[in-house]
Amino acid sequence: MKIAALFSGGKDSVYALSIAQQYGWDITHLVSILPKNLDSWMYHSINIHLTRLLSDALNIPLVAKETTGEKEKELNDLENLLQTLPIDGVISGAIASEYQRTRIERICHNLHIRSFTPLWHKDQTRLLKDQVNAGFHIIIVGVYADGFSEEWLGKKIDHEVIHDLERLHKGKSINTAGEGGEFETLVIDGPLFHKRIQIEDSTISWHRDNGSYYIQKARIVEKD
Repeated sequence: MKIAALFSGGKDSVYALSIAQQYGWDITHLVSILPKNLDSWMYHSINIHLTRLLSDALNIPLVAKETTGEKEKELNDLENLLQTLPIDGVISGAIASEYQRTRIERICHNLHIRSFTPLWHKDQTRLLKDQVNAGFHIIIVGVYADGFSEEWLGKKIDHEVIHDLERLHKGKSINTAGEGGEFETLVIDGPLFHKRIQIEDSTISWHRDNGSYYIQKARIVEKD
C-alpha cells in the first residue's frame, strides 16, 4: 500500500509516520502545507520551513505547497496537492481534533483514497511516554496557554517534562499532548532518522504569556 504522510515535523506527524512504517506500509511521500497565515486552523506553522531538511534526514521525498491559510479554503490546497500523487491513502497525526480529522477524511473521500489516523483517541500521556521511550528527540517550539513560561521554549521532552505537563493538566486543564493548541513541537532525531538535525541558530519571541522558538539555521549531521 502506497501512503503519503501529512508532515509538519511535529511529534504527532512523526510518530504517526513511525507507526505506519511498523505496519509495513510504503511511505512514498511526506506532504507539507506551508501556511502564510500563522493562525491557520489546519496546519502547523512554526518552523515549517524545516520540513525539507527533515525530509532529507528521514530519507523520504517531500512535496510541499504554500497556502494563504484562509479557513476552509486552505483545504483545497491540500486536496490539489494530494491528487497529483500515485497513492492509496494518507496518514495523519490527529489525536483528538475532529476539525482536522473530518476534513482530511472528506478530502480523501473526494480523491477515492483512504485516511488513516493511528493516534486517534489514544491516551495522550501514554503517547508522549511511548515517543520518549522510543528515542525520539522532541523539543517544544511554542507555548500558548496559562501555566507555561519562556523557560519551556527549546526544552526537550523527557519523562520529567511529561510529569510537569501532567501537573499543568491537573492545575490548568491543559491537554498533555498539546491537542488544544497549548504547545507545539519539533522532532530533530529518532529511530526513523538516517541523520539528525543540528540546530545552529535560534531566537525566542515572548509576548506576556505565550511565545515561540524559531530556528534560524540548522543542518543535518551524521548520528552519533
